[in-house]
Amino acid sequence: MCFALGVITAAAAFAVNLGVENISGFKFWATLTLLERGQPVASFLVYVLVNCVLIGVSVYVTVNYAPAAAGSGIAEVKSYLNGIDVPGIFLWNTLLVKLLGSVGAVAGGLAVGKEGPFVHAGACLGALISQGSSSSNHFPWFRRFWNDRDRADMVACGAAAGVAAAFRAPVGGVLFALEEMTSWFRNQLLWYAFFTTAVVSVAVRTLMRICSNDKTGSCGFFGAGGFPLYEITEGQENFEFLELLPMLLLGVIGGLLGSCFNHLNALLAGWRKQRLLKYGPRGRLWEGLAAALLTSTVSFLLPMMVACQPCPPDAGEDCPRTDNSHSGNFVSFNCYGARPAYNDLATIFFNTQDDAIRNLFSSQTKNEYGVSTLLTFVVMFFFLAVVSYGVAIPTGLFVPSILCGAAYGRLVGVFVADMRPGTHSIDEGTYALLGAASFLGGCMRMTVATCVMLLELTSNLALLPMMMLVTLVAKAVGDGTGVKPIYESLIDLKQLPYLEPHPHSLMRHITAVEAAGQPAVTFSRVERVGRILEVLRSTAHNGFAVISGAADCEQHIMGIVLRSQLVVLLRTRRCFQPTPFVSEVAGRVAFSYQQSDFVAGRVAFSYQQSDFVRPISEAQPGIGSLQLSEQEAAMFLDLGPYVNPSYYVVQEDTSLAKVYTLFLHHEDTSLAKVYTLFRSLGLRHLAVIPRASSVVGVITRHDLLGSSLEATCLEQLTLGAGKAEFGVLLGWPRP
Repeated sequence: MCFALGVITAAAAFAVNLGVENISGFKFWATLTLLERGQPVASFLVYVLVNCVLIGVSVYVTVNYAPAAAGSGIAEVKSYLNGIDVPGIFLWNTLLVKLLGSVGAVAGGLAVGKEGPFVHAGACLGALISQGSSSSNHFPWFRRFWNDRDRADMVACGAAAGVAAAFRAPVGGVLFALEEMTSWFRNQLLWYAFFTTAVVSVAVRTLMRICSNDKTGSCGFFGAGGFPLYEITEGQENFEFLELLPMLLLGVIGGLLGSCFNHLNALLAGWRKQRLLKYGPRGRLWEGLAAALLTSTVSFLLPMMVACQPCPPDAGEDCPRTDNSHSGNFVSFNCYGARPAYNDLATIFFNTQDDAIRNLFSSQTKNEYGVSTLLTFVVMFFFLAVVSYGVAIPTGLFVPSILCGAAYGRLVGVFVADMRPGTHSIDEGTYALLGAASFLGGCMRMTVATCVMLLELTSNLALLPMMMLVTLVAKAVGDGTGVKPIYESLIDLKQLPYLEPHPHSLMRHITAVEAAGQPAVTFSRVERVGRILEVLRSTAHNGFAVISGAADCEQHIMGIVLRSQLVVLLRTRRCFQPTPFVSEVAGRVAFSYQQSDFVAGRVAFSYQQSDFVRPISEAQPGIGSLQLSEQEAAMFLDLGPYVNPSYYVVQEDTSLAKVYTLFLHHEDTSLAKVYTLFRSLGLRHLAVIPRASSVVGVITRHDLLGSSLEATCLEQLTLGAGKAEFGVLLGWPRP
């Protein structure tokens, strides 16, 4: 399954890159051709028209067919892996709109990237491949993976595969899933993710080789720029002690600018939520068109105001470039005269973002970009990125962050090189790479994954110590500002109950019973159907405790029954009974996998396990349309066969910080302990019970070893059904 996930993710990423490269190539070819013919107005109109059409179509499809596809989707996937059931993020239409919308958004010229949507698309593919759909009920192999753990594992592997496909960085993809996405990580999952990203890496390179050897032109404008690979083989390998100061300065700038970006984006997102959403899809469409018009105007008119520069005599490639496509340095934009010249600002704007980054990272290209050009681009692109990230289309932040950081990093490199004119080892491209690392560290607050991804992108191990230093400083400065990382800010804006790695300090002083919702909504083992329907309609709880025993007698908790299970029981009406008594027959035939095992009169009450498992690719069934007659509402339902008896529980005095990790405890349990339980186990609900009055037994580590478990089972089964049944349990042949 991981192999299939890797191959399909690589193919999807290749298709998106192929679309972006060809559409962008045609757009730049048409724009530059008209400009060279002396028709600047027509060139501008074509450029704006193409961008507005691409963005308008992407926004329309997103808001009308898959609203969950808007944005990067990383915040939603991260919340799901934290234990939150975010509706709509893993549907088929979400995946298709995510891929198509990212093509339109990036090819339309917005200051957004396609790498963030790749993470969401990879997670979608992981969920869909493993869970299938309702038609997969006929395939038992799919049903094996219809559980929370395998769902989360495949989603995490898909997120890692998305990063690996976007950046051709398999190890960086695994570390991204470990550092940024998952709240808990198992060793087995680490192996799954590594295998998946390895398959992605091989598949991507195979597909690229097919296009690079293609002589028929079927790949169109697609070339080496289709996937980012910024090799720095001739860059700065050593640094002097005095260069530590500008490197530290890059870290500080990255931390401050990243935090500023997060803060401004959160303010703009809050404004959209308050002022723009009331206009519905039409308002989001006009917002997208306005962003496209603004971006097109800025990226076209600013280079028109910049004077062209003469081509350097030692240029390693054609200057100006001869093809009017979208690949390479030295764009001749509004440059006229006998001497060869190029427009350095147009070289950044009139390239795909991958090629623009490659140009900024290029080594041995001193003074290729002027100070005013880099400063203008940093200011304007930062502003455009703030405006664009949040438009109702699939948008990513990785490549815009790298591009913005590379611009101000190269600007710092220009100043350092000018201050030490006799030092030839200082390379502006190296400082551009360090600037990119600093902005990623300040905006996303990732350290290990950022360094490894950039290391795999540049293929230069000598730059690793400098990247580590800059990233750590940027993260420290960003954390010191008090502004949250970008994805956690989006989680707060969406009001998702995300549990952070560390509990709030106040939780250590609050017990579980003080924080729990009271009174608890519970069901009796045999409950009236009408009351179950009334509770489901009046509450939004996901789980309910089932109590056994009469009100005037001793009661105990049988377990937890989920809301989705109750909805299935009410919709099917198979297990309704006229009397309020425990039904032994219903308990025996509640679940059956072979109908021949039961008499015909009892088969009507049987369920299969798949009846209660909802594939992740399907929407949650609602209760609003369910209608029951008065006679059906007066009947009863025995919930005993359907509860989960292995529920988590904590004592009432448990720390709430620990419940943050688990989610079921006694009422005196400290809130800090509760917090820990919720986060580490990914719980959604937890029951609080009084302090226990007796101890049944004590479990040690020795009791959990395989040899001890076999001995315990043998002893218990020998006293009960006999040794033969124990042998069947272990897989021995039945005598």
